[in-house]
Amino acid sequence: MTTAIGVVMTEHIVAGKLEDQRITGKQIRYPADTNELDALTAMPGSELVEILAEQVATLTADGPIDAVGVAVPVIVRQGIVEDSPNLAQIKGMHLAEELTRVLTARGITAPVHIANDADAIAAGVAATRGQLNKLTRVWTIGNGIGYGRWPYVEGVWEGGHVTVTLDPKEKFCGCGGVGHLEGIMGYRAMRMRFLDLEPEEIFANARTGDQRCREFVDLWHRALAAGTASFIHLAGPGRFYFTGHNVGFLELPVLRGHLETMVKMSTLQSYSLEILPEDDQTALLGAGVSAVRALAS
Repeated sequence: MTTAIGVVMTEHIVAGKLEDQRITGKQIRYPADTNELDALTAMPGSELVEILAEQVATLTADGPIDAVGVAVPVIVRQGIVEDSPNLAQIKGMHLAEELTRVLTARGITAPVHIANDADAIAAGVAATRGQLNKLTRVWTIGNGIGYGRWPYVEGVWEGGHVTVTLDPKEKFCGCGGVGHLEGIMGYRAMRMRFLDLEPEEIFANARTGDQRCREFVDLWHRALAAGTASFIHLAGPGRFYFTGHNVGFLELPVLRGHLETMVKMSTLQSYSLEILPEDDQTALLGAGVSAVRALAS
């Protein structure tokens, strides 16, 4: 039996134990107050590592583990955080190495694997459906826009920053790039575009017929269709999943209608679209599964 710890660090941290790629027991959350949304943003990176280690130590109190998987919303390669827009304090950190050092001091010697959170969700979806041998792709829709895929292949995979328009006025992406998907769909980007409305109000107004909001909601869906069509043309059709804090904004019939205008080759039209409710458990499961799979690579 393979035992692993899965950890997800976004605007909060949640950890759980996996046995044979199934979550067992209760999960641990930091901060415990679910209404506290900014607890991690100003916390030094070293303190974040200590919290991660404390959660892992708590979950390993009853016996040894084989691997630790941590999912974070960053560009990460070989355990090094190359960029981290949402948790700026860990940019450049050798996160796998730092967490390994702290865990070793606590007597925990299991290897640590760091994954992008969207990739972890894709792994979790594949594991839940018994499809770890099939291509699984996930869009996460929130403050930023994430793109995850399983099985993992080497690359940056910052799907939220694919260019979906050549309009030079489209410069609301947090990275500063022009024409990016996240610059249209991201929560922060929408607030910058509509200084007089919150994103929830934009979509509510569109449903009541407000022309300005209706035009934007159509642009929002066309942008996601463009990003999805690009990955269909690069890697082929298949199933795409959509999740995240703001997935409630998504209307699949509208998205599908735009995709049908963009994907015309008959061999590429066997794609399917599915909305998943947001939850930590899918990413947590994927983080653990990714860590276990990394043991064999």
